[in-house]
Amino acid sequence: MPQPLLLMEAALRIARPVRDLPRSIALYAAGLGLEVLGQFHDHDGFDGAFLGHPGHALHFEFTYCRRHPIVPSPTPEDLWVFYLPDRNAWSQACARMLAAGFAQVPPLNPYWAVRGATFEDPDGYRNVLQNAAWP
Repeated sequence: MPQPLLLMEAALRIARPVRDLPRSIALYAAGLGLEVLGQFHDHDGFDGAFLGHPGHALHFEFTYCRRHPIVPSPTPEDLWVFYLPDRNAWSQACARMLAAGFAQVPPLNPYWAVRGATFEDPDGYRNVLQNAAWP
């Protein structure tokens, strides 16, 4: 039996292809308050950026392929879910998402509408801001 991945020691980077890299960087920085932690240009035909918070082992990566641009094809259930237990912080975060340029959309799964709000970026990727504590 293989050894389990030690998640406490692992770092996680989630990568998504995008159609407009500068737009995605600006959108997620403003909407979610993420910082650009690194960027690369024409690395084997790819441009990209890593966003997150310094010192956290979770990064969001956005890439653009110069040679063969990829059209993103997310489904309505491809979600990043952020749990914000404080109602005021959640309301402010929702307002930031709208101000940044995300569109608020109804979720496919009605569960996310009970205590949350779903926001879609121009590539069709969805982010849920859930007004609840992480279990």
